[in-house]
Amino acid sequence: MLELKTLICFALKEEAAPFHKIAAHRPGVFTIIVGIGRANAEKSLRAWLAAELPDLVLTCGFAGGLNPDLKLGDVVFELPIANPPLTTRLLAAGAKPATIYCADRIATTVAEKKSLRFSTSADAVEMESAAIHAVCAEYDIPCATVRVISDTAHEDLPLDFNKLSKPDKSIHFGKLFLAIAKSPKKIPQLMQLQKKTKFAAERLASVLEQVTSEKIQP
Repeated sequence: MLELKTLICFALKEEAAPFHKIAAHRPGVFTIIVGIGRANAEKSLRAWLAAELPDLVLTCGFAGGLNPDLKLGDVVFELPIANPPLTTRLLAAGAKPATIYCADRIATTVAEKKSLRFSTSADAVEMESAAIHAVCAEYDIPCATVRVISDTAHEDLPLDFNKLSKPDKSIHFGKLFLAIAKSPKKIPQLMQLQKKTKFAAERLASVLEQVTSEKIQP
């Protein structure tokens, strides 16, 4: 049996943290932080592939729910090209097949999520996978999106994080602290969001732990 060499891409260290501890003790599994958005994801992935080619790439992390039936902590997946063995492993690990839309901005309100649901028919939204899938297609590397719902279709985010971002889409902490200072009532909501994202990251790690435990025939 051969270990499946798997590269798992996360936009944020907070998304990766629970699984990174697992991957550190698992030969053949690598994690990278690619940054937020398509441009950062493409740049980071190309840099990694210049040194080594994996057998499988998974683009993972948080997603906003667009389908009202999806709950906090639900793990969803989408494959651009059919891969029955991988689909079987994902289903066995508890992930749900879904249509996932790659957007250029964070969907922060219920109204925006409803609009995206109407215009795309997608179940969830994130910001990196389209770029990662495109690069993997160039290299003929199997790829799948595996995301966890960190905020549902029924809830607004406490702040519009798009307005608090730098040009590279990372958070501008000066703007964040100013926004909190102007709206201190948002602090409990932000603390609740932190708890939710921690729970979501742990749920994603649990699924990825099962998926990456499989081996493949030579």
